[in-house]
Amino acid sequence: MRVSRAERTMNYAILLVFAAFALAPILLILGTALSPQIGATGPLHPENFVDAWTIGGFGRSLGISLAVAAIVVPTALVLSLGTGYAFGTMRFPGSGVLFALVMLGLMIPSEAIVIPLFFDLRTLGLTDTLAAVALPQIAQSVAFGTFWLRTQFRSMPRDLLEAAALDGAGPLRTLTRILAPASRPAIVTLIVLTFMWTWNEFLIALVMTPSGSLRTAPLGLATFQGQYTAETALMSAGAVIVALPVAIGYLLLQRHFIRGMLEGVSKG
Repeated sequence: MRVSRAERTMNYAILLVFAAFALAPILLILGTALSPQIGATGPLHPENFVDAWTIGGFGRSLGISLAVAAIVVPTALVLSLGTGYAFGTMRFPGSGVLFALVMLGLMIPSEAIVIPLFFDLRTLGLTDTLAAVALPQIAQSVAFGTFWLRTQFRSMPRDLLEAAALDGAGPLRTLTRILAPASRPAIVTLIVLTFMWTWNEFLIALVMTPSGSLRTAPLGLATFQGQYTAETALMSAGAVIVALPVAIGYLLLQRHFIRGMLEGVSKG
């Protein structure tokens, strides 16, 4: 079906409007981050980022967030691949009940369990450790990852699995050599989403580190904003610094991410 010039023009106009709505807050934050601090003059002040980095101690906060993400993302991915493969390709007694239990991780908000979880981890002596911050997020991410990859693996042709079985491939080889490479966009999408959720997590990091010794990037930004509520330029510069790793990761993987999201929509 051919699209007329008027329809094409209308489509581009609508896209431009939505793009403007999406970009306006980003441009506003960047513009504020480059604006002069109180008492300063001049149009652009890129040194605001240096001041925010130094005063806010974002180097340590970003390092802690990267350490947490380095634990959560690979662990959640490996566990999700295993559970998604089991629920998506195998039939075993109690699989429906087990899958429903796993899905509870998507339905129960972290606000409802974070306090009891804190006391449990404190009893084990894990509070104020990376494990206390990472383990709850691994559990949350595995719940979504299981659902996401189960849908992906169930959509794979059964002939592919049967051919692998005839060639003598076991479950592990089938997963690592056949299903995982064929599901790269879905896996990359899962990695990006897990990293984004882990990076932006605030409540778990706040509750599980009562001493404040392991302040992640969102916690560091909140503390920084509490100290410089009147200095909007520094606050905006700090917000840009905290958001930059997620933006860079998305830009590097956006092709696979968008493809994975579109495939997920079509399979859903």
